[in-house]
Amino acid sequence: MRRTILCLTLAVPFALVACQSEKKADKPATAAAAKPAEAPKPAEAPKPAEAAPAAAGVSAEAMAEAKTIFETRCSTCHGLTGAGDGPAAAALNPKPRSYSDPEWQAKVTDDHIAQVIVKGGDSVGLSPLMTANPDLESKPEVVKGLVSIIRSYKK
Repeated sequence: MRRTILCLTLAVPFALVACQSEKKADKPATAAAAKPAEAPKPAEAPKPAEAAPAAAGVSAEAMAEAKTIFETRCSTCHGLTGAGDGPAAAALNPKPRSYSDPEWQAKVTDDHIAQVIVKGGDSVGLSPLMTANPDLESKPEVVKGLVSIIRSYKK
């Protein structure tokens, strides 16, 4: 007898849950629920690295390499939109530069940007967290393409 009561005590809650699940499934759908829900389309941020015009004297191959480098290296901190909001930016102090800052764009030269890209922030008195890319020293066309991408964020 005790065994029967114990089995019923354990089985009844499971049976009730199963019945409630069936009732929910059997309910007719309301007009709103019957309509398939459309997921809102996320606003896709423009990627100037894709749209950046080739700088004068930069081949299509060098520009393609610059775009790839921007998307794989630079965007980690500066973000795909150049706003300084890449995935690694949250952990950095100081925060990465926003390339859309008009004051910064007006006061900085292309040579300065190129030097920071190749030799790092330390080389011009900026944050050492802006790492050097010494592999690009032998690729001035690619560096020029990266400068062009950075300039394309100018508002």
